Amino acid sequence: MSDVSDTAQEIHDEFSEHLDVSVEDVEERLNRLVSDYKVPLDEAKRSVENHYLEEAGLDRDDFAGGGGNETVQVEDVEEDEQWVDITAKVVELWEPRSDSVAQVGLLGDPTGTIKFTKWAKSDLSEIEEGKVYRLGNVVTDEYQGRYSVKLNSTTSITEVDEEMEVGDNEDEVEGALVDIQSGSGLIKRCPEEDCTRVLQNGRCSEHGEVEGEFDLRIKGVLDDGRDVHEVIFDEEATENLTGIGLEEGKEMAMDALDTTVVADEMRDLVLGHYYRVRGPTLGRYVLANDVDELDAPTDPEAVLIKARSM
Repeated sequence: MSDVSDTAQEIHDEFSEHLDVSVEDVEERLNRLVSDYKVPLDEAKRSVENHYLEEAGLDRDDFAGGGGNETVQVEDVEEDEQWVDITAKVVELWEPRSDSVAQVGLLGDPTGTIKFTKWAKSDLSEIEEGKVYRLGNVVTDEYQGRYSVKLNSTTSITEVDEEMEVGDNEDEVEGALVDIQSGSGLIKRCPEEDCTRVLQNGRCSEHGEVEGEFDLRIKGVLDDGRDVHEVIFDEEATENLTGIGLEEGKEMAMDALDTTVVADEMRDLVLGHYYRVRGPTLGRYVLANDVDELDAPTDPEAVLIKARSM
């Protein structure tokens, strides 16, 4: 049997006593995710399990076959498309800008803050500003280095009767910019509403093949001589840092018939220069909200040779 068939049989065995569902139905759902949308099998398995949990009216925490999620703190969220549980305080609620969003705002715990979105179609109960909740089965997401969590139809919301201090996860780092990582320069993001995933070979991991929208960013590495710090510069910060705006980047790529020329030009402009960066630490990245170039003239090649020899 194939891996998909084996997984379908496993899910069927878990849910057969709760639902009248066939192995063929389960395998069809898995195949759609794995083959059509290129979702990794383990994530597809969890998604299908969540569908049947909702259909059966079961809670993942109480379901022996479900396996449960990892319980994380805000600072632990450093990868997108992960199913996790989180306990946090509703720090602030914002006005939704789309009919598809029921609630949006900021969650916080002692390690920092993170944005959340609750979809209208999820039909979940309202959460209130200032209260603490245990949120089971939320999905992590990422946009320009900012991680967030999405509340969906399988999310459980349980109010927790406790006080919670919310930490400040803003940092200041400085050093020589010694590397610009893959995924920098001119990139494309999914244009679907409320989806900001970076496309890989023209495909969004959730929406499949789409006509992407251009964006600029730099994923850089600062070296202070003792430690290295990974930093993300969004479109505005990237333009301020390099002088290259989005339209100019698109023109450069069109002239060369190659988007990689934009990142190459950025490397020539900024590698070896010293910067001070301030912003929140989200996952392993510091998001560059404020950037200052430091008066520390140096030979860029010497800095790079030193960094690579450490």
